[in-house]
Amino acid sequence: MSPSIPTGPFVGRPVIAALAIMALMLAAANLRGGLVVVGPLVMEIRNSLQISASAFSLLTTLPLLCFGVMSICVPWLTRRWAPQWIIIVGLMVISLGVGFRLLDNFALVIVGTILLGCAIAVLNVLIPGLVKAFFPRQVGLMTGLYSVTLSLGAGLGVYLAIPLLEQFDNWRYPVAMWAMFPLLCLLFWLPMLKVKSVGRPANPQRISLWRDKIAWAITFYMGLQSFYFYSMATWLPKILLENGLDAHQAGTATALINLVSIPFNLFVPILAAKMANQRLLVVGTFVVSFIGIAGIWWHPTAAPMLWASLIGMGCGGALSLALSFFVLRAENTAQATALSAMAQSLGYLLAALGPVSLGLLRDISGHWQWALLLLMGLQLVQLTSGWLAARPIKVRSDQETL
Repeated sequence: MSPSIPTGPFVGRPVIAALAIMALMLAAANLRGGLVVVGPLVMEIRNSLQISASAFSLLTTLPLLCFGVMSICVPWLTRRWAPQWIIIVGLMVISLGVGFRLLDNFALVIVGTILLGCAIAVLNVLIPGLVKAFFPRQVGLMTGLYSVTLSLGAGLGVYLAIPLLEQFDNWRYPVAMWAMFPLLCLLFWLPMLKVKSVGRPANPQRISLWRDKIAWAITFYMGLQSFYFYSMATWLPKILLENGLDAHQAGTATALINLVSIPFNLFVPILAAKMANQRLLVVGTFVVSFIGIAGIWWHPTAAPMLWASLIGMGCGGALSLALSFFVLRAENTAQATALSAMAQSLGYLLAALGPVSLGLLRDISGHWQWALLLLMGLQLVQLTSGWLAARPIKVRSDQETL
């Protein structure tokens, strides 16, 4: 091993390394559960707060907009405070935001949703940079574990909602769990304050990647894979129901998207870190995603579980690959954070358009064919951006490009 290659702050310190892994994974587990838990509780929440379906939709669409707006501010935060402190504050704000969503006043519920979305956006951007800082020689494995934990957190949020509702006969109990969980995670993050972040310069400078072609390719790849995932997660049940499947079949197919993605969340980053370029992975994720959506377009009832499984493979692989690009294409932690901020800011703003645009096409045309054709066309654009992002070239900041 070359002495010039950073080895991270945990060399010869296995106990603190294990603690750091737990801290990172527990933080990741908080990034979806508090959002998705409201999905299975839609009728109970609407009846309790006496709100319409469109008002309830704000609880799921506002966080995506917060992701887009807040992500771009994270590099500014990291130039002023240590990332460990930012994550600790972020976890507390997640707890506060979920707590507000337990109240009877809908205006305060919206305030809580905005707080929750902004805090999650900050952690979304910070964690890939901390993976590079803490574990520079294990970025593939750690990115895979992070991606798996994201999916598991989302899965727990959905799958525990109804059992907890039935156990306590009150929708606030499953939601409250996600207000308490971040506070438990603080026990693992407080010791991290003593860890010096490798790669963070003593006098951090502003890093801008807006003129870098690789950064733009990664941004489009991140945005289009999110567009695809949130569109499918939102509309696949309705597409299948309108084509004659029952609610149980439609729900099972939609659940498969998250379940099937988990092994791809883990193994794609590990493979990506071992490859000189990642074009084979880009093509592979494109093929399964395209076949899945083409199957829904061609004959949704012919093999709905197969189509959903292929979509899940593609979504899991593409998300993990996008997260890997943040680390693999950056020279240091500061660049990784700036790249993550740029890609997630614009990417989630693009993703927020997905469910809306597909629903609009459905309303205009009276069927789902044009909406599904749009997704297939955007898959080709995603393939192109991924092909460019997969080149073994590091991003360069504006001052380096000049």
